[in-house]
Amino acid sequence: MRIIAGTNKGAAIYAPPGEKTRPTADKVRGAIFNILGPVEGLKVLDLFAGSGALGLEALSRGAASATLVDNRDQALKTIARNITKLKPDNAHPLRRDYLGFLKDAAKKGERYDLIFVDPPYKMHRVVEPELGRWLPGVVSEGGRVVIESDARQEVTLPGELLREKVYGDTRVSVFRFSGPARSLTP
Repeated sequence: MRIIAGTNKGAAIYAPPGEKTRPTADKVRGAIFNILGPVEGLKVLDLFAGSGALGLEALSRGAASATLVDNRDQALKTIARNITKLKPDNAHPLRRDYLGFLKDAAKKGERYDLIFVDPPYKMHRVVEPELGRWLPGVVSEGGRVVIESDARQEVTLPGELLREKVYGDTRVSVFRFSGPARSLTP
């Protein structure tokens, strides 16, 4: 895996060992950023970060900051290794469960301009209703959410579906959230 564009273009990054993590392929990551366009100055959240590739790619392309959330030891070790190698000063790895993180962020009023969500495909049916409930409380007005899922899995969120494309066995769905964020309580 490599960073595709920006200040760290071409830099190889590590993936967690084993089969529990399915890193976003370079081709798919490139396609996602082509769909998104410029990300300079955006506050980014990478849920189920795995290697941190999506958040680190955003930082390489000029994002203001990236919070990289995962709850697995191997993923956090790999993210730390990639941060050490690439040396961004605005990457914030965090060991948290996605749902606990979203609830706390909503409660604190934290907002993100761009959110990547790439859960294990087998978890999607369980994760999607919680995302639908909590993402509106953490995405900035006009912010976008990128969901990766199994190609056979349609994604439904309360935002506006901007684009959906299938790359091999991966479906990429990009949503925009507009209007005032809902206030949610845990």
